[in-house]
Amino acid sequence: MRKIIQNKNGLLSLLITLPLISAISTTSFSQNIIIRDDLSPKDLKRVAKIIEPTNDFAKAENFENMQGGAGTTLRKPSRDSFSQSSTNITFKEERDFKLGNALFRKLWVSSPASTKASDGLGPLFNARACQTCHIKDGRGHPPEGDLDQTSMFFRLAKTPETQEEIKSLENYITTVIPDPIYGGQLQDAAVPGLAGEGRMKITYAEKKIKYVDGSTATLRAPSYEAVNLAYGPLNAKTTLSPRVTPQMIGLGLLEAIHESDLRALADEDDKNGDGISGKLAIVRDNAGKKTVGRFGWKATNASIRQQSAGAFSGDIGISSPDVPGNYGDCTKYQKACLNMPHGEQAKLGIGEAPEEVLSLVTFYSQNLAVPIRRNSEDVNVLRGKKHFYELGCISCHTPKFVTSRKAGNKAQRFQLIWPYTDLLLHDMGDGLADGQAVGVANGKEWRTPPLWGIGLTKTVSGHTFYLHDGRARNLTEAILWHGGEAENSMQGFSALNKEARENLVQFLRSL
Repeated sequence: MRKIIQNKNGLLSLLITLPLISAISTTSFSQNIIIRDDLSPKDLKRVAKIIEPTNDFAKAENFENMQGGAGTTLRKPSRDSFSQSSTNITFKEERDFKLGNALFRKLWVSSPASTKASDGLGPLFNARACQTCHIKDGRGHPPEGDLDQTSMFFRLAKTPETQEEIKSLENYITTVIPDPIYGGQLQDAAVPGLAGEGRMKITYAEKKIKYVDGSTATLRAPSYEAVNLAYGPLNAKTTLSPRVTPQMIGLGLLEAIHESDLRALADEDDKNGDGISGKLAIVRDNAGKKTVGRFGWKATNASIRQQSAGAFSGDIGISSPDVPGNYGDCTKYQKACLNMPHGEQAKLGIGEAPEEVLSLVTFYSQNLAVPIRRNSEDVNVLRGKKHFYELGCISCHTPKFVTSRKAGNKAQRFQLIWPYTDLLLHDMGDGLADGQAVGVANGKEWRTPPLWGIGLTKTVSGHTFYLHDGRARNLTEAILWHGGEAENSMQGFSALNKEARENLVQFLRSL
């Protein structure tokens, strides 16, 4: 049931009390108050009905194929499925999208260079272009050979030791304490005359899983090491967190989800007793205001602009108005790095990627369209969807939202979307733990990744590696790695017969 109430401030609020779905486990939709200051009472009632999880698995839901709302791309699946613009942006915005795309693909060069608008690379870096990591705007993968590490890297963070470091974390001034020598990210490449910091080494061990029906599956358990370190050893308390680059679609729509909807889903102390304790990532935005983190594997960034500026600096070594340091992730102990020339030009503005460049790349990232669903009426897909709901997967992978009427871009306003994420932090167990605390996320917690587009990973990216470090070689392995809060769902999947397991995977492939 649902009812509209008025809180003490007079704001219209929506109190959701979700009914139990017959034969379906309870979900972690908490019974918190949703304050949607962007909606009228009439709209609140409509939204409440629309976002309620279905209990009818005989047919697809209304508008379910339009995963990205009115901006959904209707093009047939291809390598370019993740590189289409939202279909509801204006003609002028389409021009900005194309300009942003060109900048997203641009190869930066070291300074000084004759091409003044493109110099400033590094001095230390992981890639020369955004597109190098986000190949075809899709998902990255673990390295295949010594020369293939461009879509996966190590994040570095150490345990805080001084009072200053502790307070900076407690006050959300920073989300991590970087390694003193190597900074917050291990860069394996450098401009001429400088050595890259080191390389990633992965060793896999086979791990067998037995289903209830007696059949088995094999997982690969990775071990990580930073090797060929050029500037001395890492700090003894520094942790390595491997990350593959995520797909880029639908980011503007995730940004447009009303913050109160995320707060309503959060249940950090598991007050409803369902074993799911989704936690909001609290971070500071570009203006220094505390807000909810949404982007990144541990939800460390509040906006796409913040994510883009951080990637420019950390991945490519390019400064911007939001992250103005012209030496990227170079530390005070890397003196040769700090003596290298940079590419900032006062006449163009602050940073090597000045305001116009950062704004266009941000706009491009906000408006990569979500592809249309496929096979949603297929009987096996519908059966798989039912299993997905029955196993409680929607406890974290929230199927749908209606975005805010106050979203920054008209194309993202008041859209029914199907991202299958709550954007919250969840304990995923020891198996997926990286041991690295980031902001309010501990070493076992990860943000729920959106599932829309996951079935096109092979088509777009040419592989089927999943999870934060690509250890899962297919969707089945990805499910079997779920632990912690998702342990019961994973065990439920293991207890299904082969046909039911395949149907659930077919459902995921249809997204």
